[in-house]
Amino acid sequence: MADIAPVTPAEKGRLRSVLAMLWADKPAFVAAIFLCVVLVCALIGPALLDAVATKQNLRGRNAPPFDLSKGWLLILGGDALGRPLLARIIVAAQNTIAIAAGAVVASMIVGSALGLVAGYSRGRWAQIIPRLADVIMSFPSLLLAVIVLYMLEPSAANIILVLAITRIPVYLRTTRAEVLEVRERMFVQAARVMGASDARIVFRHILPVVLPTLLTIATLDFAFVMLAESSLSFLGIGIQAPEVTWGLMVAQGRPYLTSAWWLSFWPGLAIILTTLSLNLLSNWLRVALDPQQRWRLEMGGRKNG
Repeated sequence: MADIAPVTPAEKGRLRSVLAMLWADKPAFVAAIFLCVVLVCALIGPALLDAVATKQNLRGRNAPPFDLSKGWLLILGGDALGRPLLARIIVAAQNTIAIAAGAVVASMIVGSALGLVAGYSRGRWAQIIPRLADVIMSFPSLLLAVIVLYMLEPSAANIILVLAITRIPVYLRTTRAEVLEVRERMFVQAARVMGASDARIVFRHILPVVLPTLLTIATLDFAFVMLAESSLSFLGIGIQAPEVTWGLMVAQGRPYLTSAWWLSFWPGLAIILTTLSLNLLSNWLRVALDPQQRWRLEMGGRKNG
């Protein structure tokens, strides 16, 4: 059995510094805690509550919220088939987060790779790749997703593929713009003079400079993709029953808005809070990863400490 490497004092100090900067921004700290709760629900929620979330109970049909006489799982009410909304929201977190994460990671990898080539190259690829981004952006992203999913089976894999394609230009253009500026800096020129290969210059010297910006955009883009998936599910071309996402739960509660508003309200609130938390955390990342602005968080962390 391999020995687990102990945490070094430098790593402990780095982690303590990050936590201090996060604590200095109270809204971002609360957002990070909420996102951790959502992530835990997405990871272990289906294993614990999948049977409860799918079990029908017609006696609890459209049960109102905050009525603990029928059990704590019905604290948020029941849906049209008597299934507890709390359990279904926790189980639906896995599909919602998995689809958004898959689309963001795929689009960031592909878009960033193309952006690195387009920004560093001085040949034909520098002209061809940006035109690819223009072609994708010429179609409204949501309309393109609707058309493709109408022709294909609305499965999780197809949804991830479509949403990833629509988000590639965001990372491609951002990476290309960053690389065009970074490649003219002195440290890149020095590496080129010393005989470093193009691949080493791109991945060792340029990518670490561009990566913080990409991570900030990815955090913000995660919220956009999650809203796009919810919109597709609401339109009926996203995830199909018996699978469940927050957007699909909102769509399923639409016929009962006047008599059982909670069917759409609670999953909609989960979408809003998660999106808001991602935006707050993205703003914190933008400051924390910028050496010229990080001192504000570091000063705040020292005062609180």
